[in-house]
Amino acid sequence: MITSNNGYPLDQNLYQLVKGTSAAAQIVEEGGLILFASECSDGFPDHGSYRKLLFDYPSPEALLDTIRQPGFSMFDQWQVQLQALICTKACVGIFSKLEANEVRKAHLTPVKSLQDSLEIELDRVGSDATVALLPEGPLTVPYLL
Repeated sequence: MITSNNGYPLDQNLYQLVKGTSAAAQIVEEGGLILFASECSDGFPDHGSYRKLLFDYPSPEALLDTIRQPGFSMFDQWQVQLQALICTKACVGIFSKLEANEVRKAHLTPVKSLQDSLEIELDRVGSDATVALLPEGPLTVPYLL
């Protein structure tokens, strides 16, 4: 899967990532790869708990375990929860202006080249694999034929 958030203003920060990846996650195979292109010129949002929730847990699974605890509730939980669910289904690689270490703390994989990452994935799964392109990720209703 290769997707984006359809450009500005939906690619301003990483918080917006879920909008594009959630469409891709509907049709990506378990253990597959979602490549996401987003400038993220504003990095992480300055408000809310999005960054803190992601950075405070060592894995998407640990984050989901905490969210599932009775009584747990935190602002921005939905966005983080959906991102964690997507990351447990597929690897999410992001091509952006973000620092690689911050991308990893957010449980994502930094990529320097969409083309190179796609070629590596095709080597892993086979060159006859289906590749879907969703350039307008959050405006897309994906389905398989």
